[in-house]
Formats: sequence, C-alpha cells, structure tokens
Amino acid sequence: MACEAHGVPTLSETYLENRFRVQPNDANNVETLHGGNLMKWLDEIGAMSAMRFSGETCVTAGVDDLSFHRPIPLGDTALVEAYVYEAGRTSATVRVQAWREDPRTGETERTTESSFTFVAVEDGGSPVEVPELTVETDEGERLREEALDANS
Repeated sequence: MACEAHGVPTLSETYLENRFRVQPNDANNVETLHGGNLMKWLDEIGAMSAMRFSGETCVTAGVDDLSFHRPIPLGDTALVEAYVYEAGRTSATVRVQAWREDPRTGETERTTESSFTFVAVEDGGSPVEVPELTVETDEGERLREEALDANS
C-alpha cells in the first residue's frame, strides 16, 4: 500500500477522483443525474479514500450537509473527488465533491460537496485505530483548509 511505504499517511496520498458518464439509466425524470446515484458514487470514492488512508476496510458512519447545488445533465460527465482531511481515533473524515464536466470541452462546474465520516473496521466489524494524518505540501494544506472552512 502506498501509505505504508511512506510511513504516516499524507493527505495527498488519499486524494482520488473518478468520472462517470451520465447515461439514461442514471437519470431521473427530468433527464439529469439522479441524486441517489451521485450519493452512491460519492460514498464509494469516499470509502476508497478512507481505506487508502487507514489501510483498513471502512464503513460509512455519517454524512454532513449533502446539498445538490446544480444538476448534471444527461450526456455530461460527473467528476467526483475525495480526500481525507481529518482523522479521529478510529475514523477518517473525507471531503467529497462532484463537478459537472462537459465531455467535449472539459469545462467544469461544482455541483455538490459534503463531508463523509468513515470508521475503520476489522474483519469482525469492530472499530480499529487509524494512523495520524499528515499534511506535507502547500496544496495539501490548501485542500485541508478548504475542507475545514466548508464545514465551519
């Protein structure tokens, strides 16, 4: 695992992004991305970021203020990103964001942002401790401050 090779996990090592083309089976009755599908994609990438950070299986424990600011139309791309910006004893708090991306031009517009909390668990489902999070770059510090400001 990347984090173990460097010792203490860094914020930058937890940063992940993915893209999903909004297809007809992803859309609601007004031909935009169904909010439930976007929530699932955010939860999945958030969990992957938390697992990369902790080196453990992680389960969703909470979601803070998930608001849909603008729709993602059918045919556009949903760009989702996540990174761990805070760690507790057994938990990781992950900033998740979604962007509408025009697949022809690459133009993006933020549509959704939230923080998800994940708990690291062992095979039996009991919580296990997570490592400390370090912020090693100016970009990592900027991302962490941005996440903290969004939740204050």
